[in-house]
Amino acid sequence: MATKEKVCLAYSCSVSGGLDTSCILAWLLEKGYDVVCFMADIGQEEDFEAAKLKALSVGASAVHVEDVREEFVKELCFPAIQCNASYENVYLLGTSLARPVIARAQIAVALRENCVAVSHGCTGKGNDQVRFELAFYALKPDIKVIAPWRIPEFYNRFQGRNDLLDYAAKVGIPVSQTKAKPWSMDENMAHCSYEAGILEDPNMTPPKDMWKLTVDPQDAPDAPENFTVHFEKGIPVKLEYENGKAVSDPVQLFLTANAIARRNGVGRIDIVENRFIGIKSRGCYETPGLTILRSAHLDLEGLTLDREIRALRDQFVTIGYSRVLYNGLYFSPEREFLEASIVASQKTVNGTVRCQVYKGYFSVLGRSSATEKLYDMDESSMDIIGGLEPIDSTGFINVQAIRLKK
Repeated sequence: MATKEKVCLAYSCSVSGGLDTSCILAWLLEKGYDVVCFMADIGQEEDFEAAKLKALSVGASAVHVEDVREEFVKELCFPAIQCNASYENVYLLGTSLARPVIARAQIAVALRENCVAVSHGCTGKGNDQVRFELAFYALKPDIKVIAPWRIPEFYNRFQGRNDLLDYAAKVGIPVSQTKAKPWSMDENMAHCSYEAGILEDPNMTPPKDMWKLTVDPQDAPDAPENFTVHFEKGIPVKLEYENGKAVSDPVQLFLTANAIARRNGVGRIDIVENRFIGIKSRGCYETPGLTILRSAHLDLEGLTLDREIRALRDQFVTIGYSRVLYNGLYFSPEREFLEASIVASQKTVNGTVRCQVYKGYFSVLGRSSATEKLYDMDESSMDIIGGLEPIDSTGFINVQAIRLKK
């Protein structure tokens, strides 16, 4: 008998196996492939053992769970904080940030298992198909990619989630989604996203029980919570909270920031964005810890970062890096260039930010730096003349007015 071609499938383990990829696994088996399932532990709250058993019960020949949490925080989340990354001024790129480390780990598993192809459950209208496949081809140019949602035989058979639910019931695949709550979820350590189903109506308010990570701001504690974030070269290196407790390990620091923001209802957004592929999409996102760490960093830059460097970084690096992440071009020369620019811009961003969260809001109580002296209290004071003679401003204004007078 001929050996079956082996495929490495990115198996979504949302609530012990996502609807799409569980059905794709069964479909690939129908097509005669030997399927190895791959799952990335990227900090989502999941029973990986249950997901592994489920994939094996459906018919996977092997299941690999790869822990990528530390590289996710250090290689993706921290640089995003350093440059205040955001897409269209509001989305903190929680899904985009995770894709490079997931794709890299999947290719590594595919190589170990001698797979001829990799597969995923991304839709033909979304961003993730682009992100994963550009990463696959950058890491292994000769890899074959099987994208069922772009294969007519598949998408004509399964024209929506209801068809998938019917198929899952027919072949005996247990799933958590129902026709009453059909929205899609994607979770990692940085965020959880929600889309599809009733959320496709941009005027439909998300139901209260949809949100998974954060407490409803109205139900958050009635007393504010304070904490302090320490930064070195733009990277959070220590978080102090709850009467003297402190954490410095990158993953634990991020998880602690998550816990603080989650219990205080911080980090929810509901937006309509422009997908890379050219259509608009409504998405609801929870990004708790990343929201407060980025906000603290943004504040510290006001004290420690030179004006012209900040302007250049904001105009070119922040926008460019955010777009590179969103569009799936992490494994590209432009990302390497932009990331080097991020590091160069952050040499002076050292100090502490005292923060407060309360019922969905983040605020800064104070900031300080022991090493950077760009801010001079005497120079800025309204009560002390300092090194700037007020009369000097007359000439400055006159020069600035020349063009306007013309």
